[in-house]
Amino acid sequence: MSGAEVEEQLRESGLRVTRQRVAVLTVLHDHPHTDTDTVIRQVREVAGDVSHQAVYDVLRALTEAGLVRRIQPTGSVARYEVRVGDNHHHVVCRSCAAIADVDCAVGEAPCLTPSDTHGYLIDQAEVTYWGLCPECAAAAAS
Repeated sequence: MSGAEVEEQLRESGLRVTRQRVAVLTVLHDHPHTDTDTVIRQVREVAGDVSHQAVYDVLRALTEAGLVRRIQPTGSVARYEVRVGDNHHHVVCRSCAAIADVDCAVGEAPCLTPSDTHGYLIDQAEVTYWGLCPECAAAAAS
């Protein structure tokens, strides 16, 4: 995604365009499922000296604006992605912690129809699949 497209995305979400926001959002478009430390390193490569706190503040603002989704698989640090609003899920490698997107069931999404809603108005479900990525599975087999 180009810098102009990122800037437009920020404006459309009602956020002010800043160097830090553009850098963080660009990094997340280029590196899905990225943890905060990696975001900080990548942002500093493209935007110069940016504080940890500035990156945390930007991630929070982008998440609150709905431009970024925060995920945190059990036993893992928080990670961020720009694929939002489609109720997709994730598969996580137990060995190397790689994460990949998994689309929700085709057609009627059974994961959004719980056996008992307890009166809640359900609008999203999170499913995490666990296993070994192809590289780790191949290494384990040899």
